[in-house]
Amino acid sequence: MLKIVLIVLQVICSLGLIATVLLQSGKSAGLSGSIAGGSEAIFGGKKKGVDELLNKLTAWIAGGFVFLTLALSLV
Repeated sequence: MLKIVLIVLQVICSLGLIATVLLQSGKSAGLSGSIAGGSEAIFGGKKKGVDELLNKLTAWIAGGFVFLTLALSLV
């Protein structure tokens, strides 16, 4: 039962990690540039706070993913 719960949490964590990495802006603006393309023209560009939030969120989710992976290896 514990193993199933950990696997489900790891799948959710991995999907969250994929989403946060894809939403970050890179050198070529990535997926976030295509999603927020219209709002950049209207609101004057992407705010720096969103990038910082995504960076912190990615770090926390990555840490959770590592923890869940280690927990699964012990179970």
